[in-house]
Amino acid sequence: MPRGKVKFYDADKGFGFVLDDEDGQSVYVHASNLPGGVTTLRPGTKVDFDMVDGRRGPQVLTLQLVDPAPSVMRARRPKPQDMAGMVEDLIRLLDDASNGLRQGRYPDRGHSQKIATVMRAVADNFEA
Repeated sequence: MPRGKVKFYDADKGFGFVLDDEDGQSVYVHASNLPGGVTTLRPGTKVDFDMVDGRRGPQVLTLQLVDPAPSVMRARRPKPQDMAGMVEDLIRLLDDASNGLRQGRYPDRGHSQKIATVMRAVADNFEA
C-alpha cells in the first residue's frame, strides 16, 4: 500500500490530491473515497492509499489516515487568558446586536463587520 501526504483538499468541491512518497506523483482523491467519519483532509496529513488508473490519471481507491498533520494554528493561537478577553468582547457585540434585533433592526454595516471579524477569529482559535 503506497504512502503519501495530502497536497490539497477542498471539502466544498469534494476532491483533492495526495502526493505519492515513492515517485512524487499527484493522485486524485474524491470525497467518496475518504474513510468513514472523515469529511476533509488537511494539507500535510500522512495517508496510506490504494490507487487505480482512472480516465484522467491515477486515482485513490481507498484511503487511511496514518496520523493527522500538526496544526500550525494551534501553535500560534493566543493564550487562554487573552482568548477570554476576545470572547467577552464578542459577547458584548452580540448582546448589542441582539438588543437591536429585538427592536426590529439589524446592526449597521460597521457593527456587523466588527461582529463577523471577531466571530471568525474566535472560531479559528477554538477550532485550531
